[in-house]
Amino acid sequence: HEVVGELDDGRRVVIEPVLACAARAIVPPCDACSAGEARRCRHLTGGHLAPGLQSGYCADTGGGWSLSMVAHDSQLRAVPDAMSDTSAVMVEPAACAVHGVLSAPAGDELTAVVIGAGTLGLCAVAALARYRPDVTTTIAVAKHPGQQSLARTLGADVVAAPGELRRAVRRQTGSWILDSGQLTGGADLAVDCVGSAGSLADALAVTAPGGTIVMIGIPGEVSVDLTPLWQREIRLTGAYTYGPEPGAEGRHSFDLAFDLVEGAQLERLVSATYPLDRFADAIEHAASAGRRGGVKVAFDLRGEKRR
Repeated sequence: HEVVGELDDGRRVVIEPVLACAARAIVPPCDACSAGEARRCRHLTGGHLAPGLQSGYCADTGGGWSLSMVAHDSQLRAVPDAMSDTSAVMVEPAACAVHGVLSAPAGDELTAVVIGAGTLGLCAVAALARYRPDVTTTIAVAKHPGQQSLARTLGADVVAAPGELRRAVRRQTGSWILDSGQLTGGADLAVDCVGSAGSLADALAVTAPGGTIVMIGIPGEVSVDLTPLWQREIRLTGAYTYGPEPGAEGRHSFDLAFDLVEGAQLERLVSATYPLDRFADAIEHAASAGRRGGVKVAFDLRGEKRR
């Protein structure tokens, strides 16, 4: 679903993959779609398409791991002539990160933690640096040296290994670490770009009372002690895809993402590309990208012909 491609008429586009009312030919659209909030569409199983949240997860549309796919006009975003394909393929994940960091309440001289330094985590670091001037300190959690270097380059003030997060936040915020591992204070904002039980537990441990945790990473079935959520009145919110951003004067997160990709040179996160017939190698590389010094792995189908 992170796709840049060429239409039959030659135009280059990226797609907003959510298959909402417009793509499903549902009239009238639901209240969410009418308000421009397609990510909250009530009809993701209806209309003339098979059920599916997004392109790439719907039997009727296909996806980017193929030589061709279908998309509705409402999903298309024109790619500027000056933007490379490598930059354009970063727009959709960057839009998710932009929406995530802008969904947290604004404040004054905030400290933010970004957990995870894959594609979404590094995009979130860049988005905080560009679109959240109220965040004056960003602490990024990155495991591998290449990720750590990119996090610093993209705007992280402090970079910590996963096992050092609590101590890094303690030093930055003047908090104490309790025997349980919980900080007495902590960061105002934690952005979880992993979505595991461990990452959510870390976020709960380092978020200050009254702070916010934003889940950008996709959580599966996780078992976590939510006592801090209750006792410290922490706000836990999900961030799914994109839409008009009240925190950016209503600009759409996709428009903001185009600017972010260019301004932060996020094309550097594309570490390797593969032809489709090497899909097994590509998947193996993606699964071990951080350890191998990479971030994002993509298919490059520009030289292949449709069958």
